[in-house]
Amino acid sequence: MANSDRPSADISHVYRGTFIHSTQQTALQILEDQLLGVDTDGKIAFIEKGAELNRLSQSFGFSPSEVTQLAQHEFFMPGLVDTHIHAPQYCYAGTALDMPLLQWLNTYTFPVESRFKDLEFARRVYTQVVQRTLRNGTTTACYFATIHTDASLLLGQIANDFGQRALVGKVCMDRNNCVKHYKETNQECQEETRRFIAELLNKKYPLVRPVVTPRFAPSCTGALLGQLGAIAKNNNLHIQSHISENAEEVKLVKELFPESESYTDVYHKYNLLTDKTVMAHGCYLSDAELTLFRETGAALSHCPNSNISLCSGVLDVRNVLKHKVKLGLGTDVAGGYSASMLDAVRRALDTSKVLTIQDPDHQTLTFEEVFRLATLGGSHALSLDDHTGNFEVGKDFDALRVNVAAADGPIDMIQCEGPKVILEKFLNLGDDRNIAEVFVAGRKVVPFSPSLNIASMSVNGTGS
Repeated sequence: MANSDRPSADISHVYRGTFIHSTQQTALQILEDQLLGVDTDGKIAFIEKGAELNRLSQSFGFSPSEVTQLAQHEFFMPGLVDTHIHAPQYCYAGTALDMPLLQWLNTYTFPVESRFKDLEFARRVYTQVVQRTLRNGTTTACYFATIHTDASLLLGQIANDFGQRALVGKVCMDRNNCVKHYKETNQECQEETRRFIAELLNKKYPLVRPVVTPRFAPSCTGALLGQLGAIAKNNNLHIQSHISENAEEVKLVKELFPESESYTDVYHKYNLLTDKTVMAHGCYLSDAELTLFRETGAALSHCPNSNISLCSGVLDVRNVLKHKVKLGLGTDVAGGYSASMLDAVRRALDTSKVLTIQDPDHQTLTFEEVFRLATLGGSHALSLDDHTGNFEVGKDFDALRVNVAAADGPIDMIQCEGPKVILEKFLNLGDDRNIAEVFVAGRKVVPFSPSLNIASMSVNGTGS
């Protein structure tokens, strides 16, 4: 990871201490007493041993006195990547978990999402969800918005204002027989999706991009799915949706698309499975469907809290990994009741242990493997791993400064522990009180700047 070339940009910050991250080959790599330099473009310029301080300071033109030293119980880790979250549903997160998926959508979700035509309401909710996820260490989020174009654009503006890396999707659905006012015509879906894409790209936000978002096959006609596949291809865009979350849903898809061999085949037929596609859940995918995911380069988002909370199903992550399918973690707010990716880590481990209880031969996931899913795995699933996910030179500095001994925090340090134990304690016991600082592309975004709260109070906004 060393870089001895002269820097193309000046050094902005240098940190010294413990850095913990993943690589494609290693689930957990602990780098103690390292120096990491961040340039003025927010990219990692070098990461080398602390003993190289004098040489590095001369090569990269910084003063050793300017180095920020981490404390004993502090470390840096990559920012957490939430590969599936419904921003509008945050307003009822922690409630309404008493129904299975399809009934839950009709009773709670669609009526709430229909309120987001009100931009003031949308602004309040979207500001809160972006702030909450950032405080919880989510540096990258893949958001579902609603069918409302202007409110979806507002979500993109708010993510940009607060400095969060985000994929934002205006939801498309031209079929909804239960809540009839919450849908668009096929023509409206196409026109508004094109408007959303054009206007969001025209903003030139550095870290916020549109994602083509058919809600899921049951709420879209085949004609709409095909048109959205073409829009994504013509604009080289990401795609997100849901797949095989609930047994009743899988049965419904078979009834609605009888010509398709499987749920996965529905999306594949309409050119919605690409190497920039992420599908949430996948609890009931067959081995043949997983093979199709691998062949197309499409990814899965594992949403264990939601899978359990709505009694939807259990994803066998080990089998997904065995098929070499790209995989990240998602909170899936509000089917998942927590907006914290730390909760997603814990529920992923719990789910794997449940599978081991059912089958003692099942190979339980380790916390190191799940750490990788929450960071580098998520960036890989979103095809952003060239930019973020670990501390490789040249990538953006998306990072959490973690202090496991934070005053009034949830973790009691009984004795001196090594970095691996400290990380495990944070993943199992920590919360936002342990996240001292959050960086996205080299910019400190937590603690928040007071001016950002003021800027996001206006619907028109002043997003840079």
